Amino acid sequence: MNQRLAHVTLLVRNYDEAIAFYTTVLGFRLTSDLDMGDGKRWVVVAPPGAAGCSLLLAEAKTDEEKQGVGRQGAGRIWLFLHTDDFWRDHPVLQSRGLRFLEIPRSEVYGHVAVFEDLYGNKWDLLEPLGD
Repeated sequence: MNQRLAHVTLLVRNYDEAIAFYTTVLGFRLTSDLDMGDGKRWVVVAPPGAAGCSLLLAEAKTDEEKQGVGRQGAGRIWLFLHTDDFWRDHPVLQSRGLRFLEIPRSEVYGHVAVFEDLYGNKWDLLEPLGD
């Protein structure tokens, strides 16, 4: 059996503002933006580099979905953006306006700093050691 995780759904307020943030600030690629009708779109963004898991952006429509925007990890770090060079990427992302919640630190597992996306979801920018 050969399986892989393809997409993680991320609730957003608005497709276009989310696309702008993820492509301009984080430098992700827009890999799909298909009109599904009735105001729905199939919008996928992915980090640069090798193929892997991507984000499926889902515009929140119901009250319950709207309450979940920015809270999908319940205040915890729940998304991990791996890089092959933390010390290259951290200042670039910072210069694009990405909000880091801490200064970079080195841990036994790698170089890391927590940041927030457009909606307040917490992420780790992480260069793993030993990968």
